[in-house]
Amino acid sequence: MSMDVGRNQSSSRAYENTEVGTEVHHRRNDSMHHSDGLGISARFRNDPEATPVRNQFNIKPQPVTWMSLPRKDQLAILFFSRLVDFLQVASLQAYMFYQLKSFDPGLSDAAISSQAGILQGCFTGAQVATAMLWGKAADSSLGGRKMVLLIGLAGTAVSCIGYGFSTTFWQAAMFRVLGGGINGTVGIIRTMIAEITKEKKYQSRAFLLLPMSFNVAGILGPVMGGLLADPTSTLPGLFGENAIFGARWLRAYPYALPSILNALTLTISAALVFFFLEETLKERKGKYDLGLDLAQRMLGAIPFRSQNRGYELVDEHTPTQLEQNTEDPFKPKAGTTTRRITHKLPFHRIWTRNVIFTLITTAFFDFHVGGFTNIWSLFLSTPRPLPEETVTSLPFIFSGGLAMPAATVGLATSILGILGMILQIFLYPPVQARLGTLGSFRVFCMLFPIAYMFAPYLAVLPSSTAPPNPAAGGFIWTGITLVLLLQVAARTFALPATIILINNCSPHPSVLGTVHGLGQSVSASFRTIGPIVGGIWYGEGLKSGAVGAAWWGIAAAAAAGSVTALWVYEGSGHEIFLEGELEEGDEMEMAGVHGAK
Repeated sequence: MSMDVGRNQSSSRAYENTEVGTEVHHRRNDSMHHSDGLGISARFRNDPEATPVRNQFNIKPQPVTWMSLPRKDQLAILFFSRLVDFLQVASLQAYMFYQLKSFDPGLSDAAISSQAGILQGCFTGAQVATAMLWGKAADSSLGGRKMVLLIGLAGTAVSCIGYGFSTTFWQAAMFRVLGGGINGTVGIIRTMIAEITKEKKYQSRAFLLLPMSFNVAGILGPVMGGLLADPTSTLPGLFGENAIFGARWLRAYPYALPSILNALTLTISAALVFFFLEETLKERKGKYDLGLDLAQRMLGAIPFRSQNRGYELVDEHTPTQLEQNTEDPFKPKAGTTTRRITHKLPFHRIWTRNVIFTLITTAFFDFHVGGFTNIWSLFLSTPRPLPEETVTSLPFIFSGGLAMPAATVGLATSILGILGMILQIFLYPPVQARLGTLGSFRVFCMLFPIAYMFAPYLAVLPSSTAPPNPAAGGFIWTGITLVLLLQVAARTFALPATIILINNCSPHPSVLGTVHGLGQSVSASFRTIGPIVGGIWYGEGLKSGAVGAAWWGIAAAAAAGSVTALWVYEGSGHEIFLEGELEEGDEMEMAGVHGAK
């Protein structure tokens, strides 16, 4: 038997295990869980007969900093893995239009726009088909988080090599499908970060690592792709016919070099995961790990290095020296027995109201962000029509793009990452601390429609060059910066918030990996649909002379996502309780409080 704890039952209680004790939460009238975050329930805080544990131990909440995060070595590996994983996606944005043009020079700009959407959709579409399978494999004691992450990184590296040497659209699409199908990294990295940083107070910092990696890749990827694509033309001094790195294969495969570099960074990341990343799945903790063992042996062979810092197989229930020397006032005293609950929530019970609305809001978010990514790179590359070739009737009838070459497209796209890093370092921490995860998500999502509404008007801003030359000048670059500032400011707060909200909407800890798999499936689905639909809208807009139609379409989707966010709340990660869990929580809570006395 099992039982749900209803949100409207004021007497129901929920227990969430943390590193410092057992939190007791009360839920009334659809409100959130209320606890002080230190393992002391509202019932005991308000009980005049209870020992004032907070005052007795003089516990004050400490501010969370980067240095206070647990297991920074493990988080660094996950950060680098996500960075190089997105780097191979970001680098395509700078040269995809020109690569597709090289496959068939006779295609129109509208046809290229549709192909670009399909090509981007191939990767994320394949992720949709396999995300749940990888999620279940990561939750399995036979698989585990580390194995799935390792397979994803190594497999994506192989697909990058094949994509770089493709000579037709269908070859390129096949290798993007292969890369997406084997890549289950996003949900796994999110799950591992959640399991490393179990306390909620660390989440806003820890989950910020993912959008930070997104922005770093957003800076490096487009610049790298723009410079290394067709290197015999962009860097003739290094890769020309008689240059030091000149080679015949670079002329035969002009877009292979960025993909080779992507494969190399993915391989390095896979090696770091194999040798140094520790498993976080409870069922596999304490089991023999070949990579960690080999790393310990190799490091142990280094002269003058301490021999006691390597990998050692220990049982997950054996206390470490730190745990033995540190008395936790909220931990049950020796001799107290608790039962280990090993039940797993059935799949059909995952679908709570909060899970559904969180996934719907995530769908809108990924649709318009995916659409923006494709439309933006196409818009920057689309030729500028001559005045006699098009009809302009503002505010809605105008056409053309900015006609920028691949290197300039990479520079313009990298502004996304630069602005994102600045905002994440200086703006995100104080605003997020003031508004909270959900509040900042709701507020900043309203900036997306504004950015998309004004983006197409870059095509009609005054330029220092005449068509068909690339658009340039102060007005153009100021407009680009302002549009990207709005979009990046919204994304800076929305992206980590969606990760945290998906993590916390999980109704039971036993299905956390599955929920992240669901989140990745929804995310990948709409990041597939977004570029495809956006590319089709953009192509049709070019044909009809209204290039803004695609932009205004994704603006409508962004506005819809802002509305559905009103029905999302930040969960606890444990809202459904299986048989025995409430009784276990009572025992642990009473043992912790009486032990403190």
